[in-house]
Amino acid sequence: MTSPLDPQIAAALAPILEHAGDLTPPPAGDVEGRRTALNGMLSAINNLEPAAGDVRTTDYHLTTADGAELLLRWYTKDGAQPGSAVLYFHGGGMILGNVTMWDGPVSRIVSRSGVPFLSVEYRLAPEHPFPVPVEDGYAALQWLHAHAGALGVDPARIAVMGNSAGGGLAAALAILARDRGGPAIARQLLIFPMLDDRNTVADPYIAPYAAWSYDDNITAWQAILGEQAGGTDVPALAAPARITDATGLPPAYIEAGQLDIFRDEDLRYAIALSRDGVPVELHLYPGAPHEFDVIAYESDAARHAIAGRVRQLRSL
Repeated sequence: MTSPLDPQIAAALAPILEHAGDLTPPPAGDVEGRRTALNGMLSAINNLEPAAGDVRTTDYHLTTADGAELLLRWYTKDGAQPGSAVLYFHGGGMILGNVTMWDGPVSRIVSRSGVPFLSVEYRLAPEHPFPVPVEDGYAALQWLHAHAGALGVDPARIAVMGNSAGGGLAAALAILARDRGGPAIARQLLIFPMLDDRNTVADPYIAPYAAWSYDDNITAWQAILGEQAGGTDVPALAAPARITDATGLPPAYIEAGQLDIFRDEDLRYAIALSRDGVPVELHLYPGAPHEFDVIAYESDAARHAIAGRVRQLRSL
């Protein structure tokens, strides 16, 4: 049977799959096992492409209402004039990863777009389950608005963006900011976002290529929601796919891969937003698994995806 993978992505993915074939995945529910197995792999994948040499970073710190200190890393391109800005949330299922691990991808998109990013070191589950991560995001949004003048940012031109779990957090933050009457969000850029805690049954077509597996997904949602995961009382602020009224949310840019376990929830979310009058631009990449943009960064699909993000950012 011919592989459904995009050939260019398949070529880039082959050595990673060969290495992964020697590893035994942690069982569902094992958060620490995933941190051990995936943190290093994600860091390596994110740095396959050379780093941007024309981007500078400045670290700020935010103290939350409950006394936690969050790292906020501000990325700016040399010579670029601020105006718009992006509040960014990294991936990792809300159970692993950190700001530094995503320095490469963030600096590269800042270099290509000229738009500054503020990357948030939100707290992770299960040590800090829902609603802590989204509340951390809301505190960071308030911080960026409060410091917009000092950073040269127009508060009417602030977007939220994230990949994977970070995309889910960006979507949840857009809902929370709407429900609380601000601060304003101009746009939400959701890159293969993790949105639905009910996504636990493996699709046999996708499972062999799932860089983020169904067991990973089960583990993450149980860490975030505990016994509520998959139940009837999960709010949209925890799992945005649960939304029943998207009216008033900011325009959305959504990407999904055909071989990503988040494919169906991402497509349904785009439809849910569209039905309630939210402008949506949706891209589904054939033969593309999760994180294809950094794994196969020279592929046509990755180049198209990055170009779309840059276009969106430059239009803020």
